[in-house]
Amino acid sequence: MVGAAHPLKITDMRKRVLIIDDMQAIRTRLRQSLEKAGYEVLETSNGREGLEALQAHSFDLVITDIIMPEMEGIETIMRIRKNYPAMRILAISSGGSHEKSKLLGMARRLGAHDTLAKPFTQEALLASVRRMLGEKPSLDPARTR
Repeated sequence: MVGAAHPLKITDMRKRVLIIDDMQAIRTRLRQSLEKAGYEVLETSNGREGLEALQAHSFDLVITDIIMPEMEGIETIMRIRKNYPAMRILAISSGGSHEKSKLLGMARRLGAHDTLAKPFTQEALLASVRRMLGEKPSLDPARTR
């Protein structure tokens, strides 16, 4: 279900991030890190739901996993790039190191602006998000804990 647990507040002026990942634990970790850093977050569990969320809400950034059921991340990236050409996309993936590298390289070639291999640190996540959104790195250590 799209955004049932964490609906967007339309009047909120924070940057909005859409997380697309089939693993609830990953979505929760990403959401908590991003919310603590001051971002507004919506989670979806696959590419189809992510595209529905993009039609219903505005976002500044999409973070998408590559390997997911229903609609995997490569197809999701291609559809986002086609329908929302200005959208910033961060692709994330786990798996074997060779497979992971290959998938993340393909994601970048198809339109992801940055990639992170799981597992990654909260600092790496926030640095990538801030860079893609044109924000300065945080000097406040409390924002990255």
